[in-house]
This record gives sequence, structure tokens and C-alpha cells, in this order.
Amino acid sequence: MARKFAYNPTAAVVETTKGKIRGYEDNGLHIFKGIPYAKAERFHAPEPLDPWDDVLDTTSYGYVCPLLEMPKPNGEVLVPHRYWLMDENCMNLNLWTPGLDDKKRPVMVWLHGGGYFAGSSIEQIAYEGENMAKHGDVVVVSINHRLNILGYFDLSAYGEEYANSGNAGMDDIIAALQWVHDNVEKFGGDPSNVTIFGQSGGGGKVTTLLQMPAADGLFAKGINMSGVVGTLLSDQAGSGKELAEAMMKALKIKTVKELEKVPYGHLAAVYNKLVPEFEKAGKYVGGAPMPNAYYAGDPQKVGFRKETADIPMMVGSVYGEFTSFVPGPANKDQIPEEQVKAEYTKIFGEELTGKFLPLFKEAYPERSFIDLLNVDVIFRLPEIDYIQKRSALNNCTYSYLFNYDLPLDGGRTPWHCSDIPYFFHNTELAPYTQVDG
Repeated sequence: MARKFAYNPTAAVVETTKGKIRGYEDNGLHIFKGIPYAKAERFHAPEPLDPWDDVLDTTSYGYVCPLLEMPKPNGEVLVPHRYWLMDENCMNLNLWTPGLDDKKRPVMVWLHGGGYFAGSSIEQIAYEGENMAKHGDVVVVSINHRLNILGYFDLSAYGEEYANSGNAGMDDIIAALQWVHDNVEKFGGDPSNVTIFGQSGGGGKVTTLLQMPAADGLFAKGINMSGVVGTLLSDQAGSGKELAEAMMKALKIKTVKELEKVPYGHLAAVYNKLVPEFEKAGKYVGGAPMPNAYYAGDPQKVGFRKETADIPMMVGSVYGEFTSFVPGPANKDQIPEEQVKAEYTKIFGEELTGKFLPLFKEAYPERSFIDLLNVDVIFRLPEIDYIQKRSALNNCTYSYLFNYDLPLDGGRTPWHCSDIPYFFHNTELAPYTQVDG
């Protein structure tokens, strides 16, 4: 069957609240890329866009947030990436929909990983929304927003205009969700049936949104994929004033207004130079959410807000997470179990080995004993606590474990990010998902 493509003055044109936008039709979908949803001055809250008169072309991905360091490509077999043009004017989103009609499809809004300091809506090839939209008959949205010190730098000591600068990146996401709420019906979506989902730092952002009153009513469900990581995605504490003063001194400027105008490259270089000493001293360094009047804080420490108690949540992780980035022995299933037991005994002693292995076999009867070395605890342990706390509020909290070996090194346990192509129905885009049979 021939693939249908259309890009012309009448194809994929939608009237949004600020003006008309034009995407394109491809393979049964209407696709829009780089739709602006807000604007902002550095360190300030996002503001509404000015309306436009002409039809805005939205067929190209928009800028992504500048990073603190130049990305270094590596591990592309495990996590295929792509890199894109960076600029602070990064408040844009992408949208895939099966129809510009009144069908009111479910809406899936993707929050990318990379902690709160890196990543983008298109960083991983598997983030493409086409297959999810087509096979799930849903509207898929992915968001770019401010990161690192652009999105998470507490300057509240310098006046009300910076009151929530420590969470500006989250305010961007809320502005994007507001855009979805106000516009998605014209893209065949249901604004009352929005699911936010994200992996790693994106999963952390799902949790952060649960704790922000300004996000109430903008989503109905959430999926947190490998985003409960204990201290690795923890909130910031203290004040950013000392860091700001140190940065201004190094830059030979005197005011925050001047800090707003410093070229980003200089800003990042000074920040990167100062942060190691600040971290060593346990001081505020930004780059993560800041509890305040706008954000209640980590729910595992302060509890989930009661206003979100009935929001259904799916929370999960993968079998190996970080441990599976390290290659295991090739053809592990051919190694005799007695040999594995002997090696464990050398490491753990006879008593602990005698306790560990029966428990492991009970939990994972399908696995070789050698896989005990790759069981994740960095994510799974705090995740269990998270699920227990969330479940105590409702009967709509669900857990999963992605436990599917992949064809590297004779069969490797799944690593952090390896489940993403399966969520997006994008296994065709990742080399490691190609399995014979």
C-alpha cells in the first residue's frame, strides 16, 4: 500500500488559541513539530505567547534546552541518541495525532529523561510518537522545557519576580500542559483524559507535578518509569543566593539582572567551575526542584498531596537498571549453576550464599543464578517504598517490572532506558530489540 504524504495549505492546519499552525500528513497521521507553547525571560516564569496572524509552520523540531556540557556520544547500541540545536528559547512541543476530528482520543504527554539538567524531547530515537499514536489511537505530545540552571536555580532571595525560579522548568511543563488542555480537542484529543508519562528524570517530573498545585486538573493519570531513585533525583535545599553571588563575582558583575544577560556558555562555564566545591560543602547547587510555596516537596519525605490521591499511577523499573550497562559473561545460560554457586561463596561466604540463592530462585525462577549480580536495588528499593506510600491512599496504584533479556553478549539483563522502545511501540528503531523468531 502506497504511503500517503501531504504538505500543502489545507493539509494539517489547525486554529490554536494563539493562531493557526501548519504541520503535515504522513502515513495516516497528522504531525506537528516545534509548536511554541510559552515564552520566558531567563530565570523567570513562563508567560503566554503573543498571538500571530499568519499560519505558523510547525514541521521542524524546535530548539532544545542548552546543556551544561557538550554531549559526548557513547553507548549508542544500548541507548540510540540524536543531538539537536540548542537555545534558551526552547519552550516548544511536538504532537502526533491520528485525526483532526472530534473523536476525543486519550492524550499521552511525554516528559523526557536526563534528570532535571539534561536531555530533550527528541534526544532518544525511541521517543518518536508516530507508532504510539497510530497503533494506540491516541494523541501523543512530547515537551521541551528549561533544564539545569536555566530551569532550576533558586534566586528567590532577589525578589518576587524570581519567587519560583528554582522550579521554572516545572512551570514550563505546566504551561505546556495548559496548552494541551486548551488546544488538544482540535487535534482529536480529550483534555479530560491526559496521561503524563516519563522515564528516569521524566518519571521524577511526573512525581514533582503531583506535588505542584498549579498542575491540578491538567492531567488525569501518570506513569513513572524508572523515576524513583532515592537521592539521585532528590530535591534541593537551602538558598541559591550564595551560588549566585559566587557566579556574579567570577563573572565580574553585580546584579541578577546582569546575570540574566550573560551568554549561556559563560554562565555554564562559571557554574561548572564552582559547583564541585559547593557540592563538597553540601550547599545548594540547583539543577533539581526546590520545595517552596509552589512545590510541596518529595512525597516520600513529606507525603503525597491529598488533592492527587485518586490519580491513577503506574510505577515501575527494569530488572538491571544501571548494573546492566556492564557486560556480563557471554552465553550465561551455559555456565553450570554449581560453578556460579562456588563463585558466590567466595564473594559472600557460604551462609549468605545459602540464603541468597533460594530467595533469588523463588523470585526469579526463570533466571540463571548468575543474574543475581544484576538485580537492581538503586531504583527498586525506593520504588517499593513509593508504591507502598501511594497505595495507602488509593486502590489505583500499579507496579511493573520490565524483565526481558536482550540479545547482547549472549543475553543481557535489561538496562536503564531499554524499555522505552517497547512503551512507544518503536522496537523497529532500536538495534537491541531485534530478536530472531
